[in-house]
Amino acid sequence: MTDRYVWGLDEVDETQIATAGGKGARLGALSRIDGIRVPAGFCVSTDAFRRVLAEVPSIEARLERLSRLTPDDRDAVRDLSTEIRRSIEETALPDDVVAAIDGALRQHGADTAYAVRSSATAEDLATASFAGQQDTYLNVRGTAAILAHVRRCWASLFTERAVTYRQRNGIDHRTVHLAVVVQKMVFPQAAGVLFTADPRTSNRRTASVEASFGLGEALVSGLVNPDAYRVRDDAIIDRSIATKRLAIDTLPGGGTVRQPISTDRQGQPALTDAQVLRLVRVGRRIEAHFGCPQDIEWCLVDDDLHIVQSRPITTLFPVPAAWDEENHVYLSVGHQQMMTDAMRPLGLSMWQLTAMAPMHEAGGRLFVDATRLLASPAGRVGFLEMAGRSDPLTRDALETLLERPDFVPTLAQDGPGVPRLDGAPATIENDPAIVAELIERSQASLAALRRDIANVTGPALFDFLFEAFAEHKRLLADPLSMQAIMAGMGATWWLNDHLSEWLGERNAADTLTLSAPGNVTSEMGLALLDVADAIRPYPDVVAYLRDVADDGFLDELPKLAGGTEARDAISAYLDRYGMRCVGEIDITRPRWAERPTTLVPLILDNIRLHEPGAARRRFAQGYEEAQRKREELLERLRALPDGEHRADETAGMIDRVRTFIGYREYPKYAIISRYFVYKQALLREAERLVDAHVLRARDDVFYLTFAELHDAVRSHRVDDALIQRRRDEFRAYQTLTPPRVLTSEGEIISGAYRRDDVPTGALAGLGVSGGTVEGRARVLSDMADAALESGDILVTAYTDPSWSPLFVAVMALVTEVGGLMTHGAVIAREYGLPAVVGVPDATRLIRDGQRIRVHGTDGYVEILDESDAAVDPPSARHVVM
Repeated sequence: MTDRYVWGLDEVDETQIATAGGKGARLGALSRIDGIRVPAGFCVSTDAFRRVLAEVPSIEARLERLSRLTPDDRDAVRDLSTEIRRSIEETALPDDVVAAIDGALRQHGADTAYAVRSSATAEDLATASFAGQQDTYLNVRGTAAILAHVRRCWASLFTERAVTYRQRNGIDHRTVHLAVVVQKMVFPQAAGVLFTADPRTSNRRTASVEASFGLGEALVSGLVNPDAYRVRDDAIIDRSIATKRLAIDTLPGGGTVRQPISTDRQGQPALTDAQVLRLVRVGRRIEAHFGCPQDIEWCLVDDDLHIVQSRPITTLFPVPAAWDEENHVYLSVGHQQMMTDAMRPLGLSMWQLTAMAPMHEAGGRLFVDATRLLASPAGRVGFLEMAGRSDPLTRDALETLLERPDFVPTLAQDGPGVPRLDGAPATIENDPAIVAELIERSQASLAALRRDIANVTGPALFDFLFEAFAEHKRLLADPLSMQAIMAGMGATWWLNDHLSEWLGERNAADTLTLSAPGNVTSEMGLALLDVADAIRPYPDVVAYLRDVADDGFLDELPKLAGGTEARDAISAYLDRYGMRCVGEIDITRPRWAERPTTLVPLILDNIRLHEPGAARRRFAQGYEEAQRKREELLERLRALPDGEHRADETAGMIDRVRTFIGYREYPKYAIISRYFVYKQALLREAERLVDAHVLRARDDVFYLTFAELHDAVRSHRVDDALIQRRRDEFRAYQTLTPPRVLTSEGEIISGAYRRDDVPTGALAGLGVSGGTVEGRARVLSDMADAALESGDILVTAYTDPSWSPLFVAVMALVTEVGGLMTHGAVIAREYGLPAVVGVPDATRLIRDGQRIRVHGTDGYVEILDESDAAVDPPSARHVVM
């Protein structure tokens, strides 16, 4: 096919991004919508860009060098991108490219003023907008000037900011090409932007308009505070008219200039209310055409609206699909499971197939629909209480929503309620044999699964797994298991509530649950201390582990003195805990057994920071402290009126919490154990598909749902384009922050701590394990990057059970996500670590290495200033316990 260097905007649409770039393709599509006015013009195509780029000396070698750099190589990125830009601008345009552009200009008017705008093929996409990454030039006049600015647009593909943006979005520089849109200038009285979804709340029914006088560049570049409107259901619900002191206008000979606005106009609105509403109606038509919320740039010329750009709003969190037009309230599953990262499609579908409640997917995360419970008067009370115990921010968000009339209508007939949690369940005896029986049942079921799945392959495997999922859910729903979990949780709340009322003792259960028996997650952390003890006597092994990078290191250990003992200790640990990993509810995440190097830094930290026998001593110390606390509380209770009765009741609850609170962690361990068996079987099928040349790589199955993988095994066919699209979507979803509460209108309701006991400047959260500790913040997103020192305080987004081995090396815990009974909180209490969870933006507001003070009892974190840091010793201090 012959290259074509110029296309009219009326000749392209959104399917021709490869030719016209994102901006040009979408402008072409806009020009085809009846009633939408788009300034006339043409695109200098990507064929022209490639033709010119081929003339640039050594361009392939330079792009190859650029592709190997990372965003952290800032100096190299700056130098190389500058070099490439200069070469492009200095390369002469081929005669046939010049002739094509000149012909288009003659057709539209060679003496007309034009806007010359970059339009990259990776731009205005549903997953990344690339807004402002390439250059735009306004009021360009004359053929020579337009040719020069086309070349500058091409060069702007390699600005440092554009290169870094592509690096952070995982886009190869060599795959991106640039078209240039050349449009007739419009000279507006007012201009601005329209978001068809509210960018502050993400509500899809509320549009946001910003407007100012003159060209829109004044607003986009931040030179002026614009007028702002919010519009819902064709009515303005909020307006703010700014004082606008500057405008950007055009110059007669080309270019633009900043102009002061006369004093008498500065406070006048740039648009009438009727124009605002008309603009939003135009925006809704554009949104309907493209099928998603839009960020639209517009101009007003003599009461006519002109659209000069429309792109998807990529920062909005997606909304779960609903089958009706009713209002829905969705709660984040990730905030309950302590894993808020995006999940791949196989991980999402596997959790949905094995979960007890229906779940909805959006943005690579899972949500449950809480609308019916909230609509039921009986259900609402218990549900809000449960939400508050788990995460006060979620409860506050729900209560904020319920204050709005009619969003969640009250059911005429009450549905089933959630039981109130103001007392511990009394339907189960305080008998440790109950926990032993439950664990034995679970282990027997797991052994049967491993035995029976071993030789099942092909389509029969998926039939087998559907039966295994039924057994999986039966174990989760076991009434005795549920009673045991609720007994431990209920007793915890009973002790905290009653001992606070009777003795003024805050969070008494924190100490009473120290070293509670049978907690598989806390045992996992202590067991890694024992692994360190097994390796510590062998210096050659320790030295070897410091440089380990290959997951095959276990096979190399026996070559060293003490290596066999080290290998056996690590292998035994992996046999019991190797199915775990960070983000373990996503079956696609690599398990410790698959990537044992993950554990090596933790083992080395344990060798460095702890003395031999630390696990045994730590457990014994916690047990003794819990027993002392028990006797102290009972003695104080007996001194009260009706003290013997209160003491007896409390003693029973203490026995109850110590009997059952450890079991709180076991069902998750059992789920993840079964998950690893499922994963190994599915990966064996993936390897067969690779061998049959159906899949390119084994991990491609992670981007298929369980049902799609089943189809691939039956048909031996896979849609490669679907897998690539899913990869791109997953990459985009990773950049999004999931909300705790999301409505069907797309609105994110964050919730707030409504407290007056938090010092100015401190970060409020939920205190889940008592005590106050001061030390160095270690802000981590990956436990493999720990490099801990004695006295460090772990600050991270979330901690699922896999983070527990780090808990033995830190003095306190701060997380952005969590509640009183989530895994991190339970283990923090068992280890006696002060902990504050649910601290919004903790990993952003606290700097790595900064000294902080964690108030685990009162539920807040103080960031200490530099003078505090200078006088304090490097180790942490227990200030109050």
